[in-house]
Amino acid sequence: MDAMANEWNFDGLVGPTHNYSGLSFGNIASAKNQGVVANPKLAALQGLAKMKALADRGWKQGVLAPQERPNLAALRALGFSGDDVAVLKTAARDARPVFNGVMSASSMWSANAATVSPSANTADKRVHFTAANLNNKFHRSMEHPTTSRILRAMFADDKCFAHHAALPSCPQFGDEGAANHTRFAPRIGAKGVEFFVYGATGFDPSAPAPKKFPARQTREASEAVARLHGLDTSVTVFAQQNPDVIDAGVFHNDVIAVGHRELLFCHDRAFANQAAVFAELREKFGEGFVVINVADADVSVEDAVSSYLFNSQLLSKPDGKMAIVVPDECRTNPRVWTYLQGLVTSHPVLNETLVFDLRESMMNGGGPACLRLRVELNAAEANAVNPNVVLNDTLYARLTTWVEKHYRDRMADADLTDPALITEVRVALDELTSILKLGSVYPFQL
Repeated sequence: MDAMANEWNFDGLVGPTHNYSGLSFGNIASAKNQGVVANPKLAALQGLAKMKALADRGWKQGVLAPQERPNLAALRALGFSGDDVAVLKTAARDARPVFNGVMSASSMWSANAATVSPSANTADKRVHFTAANLNNKFHRSMEHPTTSRILRAMFADDKCFAHHAALPSCPQFGDEGAANHTRFAPRIGAKGVEFFVYGATGFDPSAPAPKKFPARQTREASEAVARLHGLDTSVTVFAQQNPDVIDAGVFHNDVIAVGHRELLFCHDRAFANQAAVFAELREKFGEGFVVINVADADVSVEDAVSSYLFNSQLLSKPDGKMAIVVPDECRTNPRVWTYLQGLVTSHPVLNETLVFDLRESMMNGGGPACLRLRVELNAAEANAVNPNVVLNDTLYARLTTWVEKHYRDRMADADLTDPALITEVRVALDELTSILKLGSVYPFQL
């Protein structure tokens, strides 16, 4: 165990084409706000403000670059031809659902970028990354090639980091990344339990599964990631998400549960066979594992989904206590806020609530936990990270100026067809790769 280890949060920078096209079936907020006019500039600034506030408190914070959108290469692969403007216009006219997919800024939710295992848990003692295939949704399934290039540019030292390609892009291996993965350990940097949550069994159609909305993560995908990362089966737990809560809009586990260190904070309807899940976690973790199991009578699943109470971040403070990071929607929901206030005034460890305005993200169905990819790093690994993606006052100022310069403050459905977006986005991303020293990671740069 490395006493100098820290949990880093790499937040997704919202992309310039942020919009509300309602692309995510099973995500209630996404569907509810379809067609609403978005504000990409405000969305990016809200995300940066959250990153800066946490960095100012001393938490380790980095930035994950957005994807290139529109994804013209995807349109060409689907048979659209001509110059870039012709490809864009033809797709917008003749295949609007496809067009909307290639305009999505969904990579802002970097919890879906990859699954990450720290060196304390892996067989070769390197930090392992497996890019998520996200194959349940067209608009997200095209992310992983660029995600892999960006992650390799951020974590380039192969003595410290191992990168795995996305799993086969088929239903049996549907993988949504860290949104369905949590690590528990007695201390950051110590060997701990890796907790994989899945929605269905990919090769057994008779097994329990949701009926209304899709199960995006399969057990087979989680097991494959565990093998790739060289995880010890004695400290690996696989659990099924409650199919009924998936049908209630809990499309990822991180909408109904969050964990950090020795603490699991979840709803009492989060998992199938919940008591057995808790028992296995306690057995494999050992002494000191703690569960905050929120009763449905205190916070309903509906309130959990609308407020994103569990799509929160749990962060260690210097005194050993924890803070919980929640969206403003928790404060404006009277039942959720009453519960939270009671929790942080009575719990021996979780004793502070930090509230952020993330409305632009929340309206598309993603809160604080969706926006960040957790990466646990010891001192040597932290020194091997590309320093230009680590948030500090200088980078925050540069990125704020960059957003103000390049982003629009309005993105309606009709605005997405503007051919000028092609050049606007490429100019912006070319400058961003220079700021973050990523090299050539976007298709237009290759």
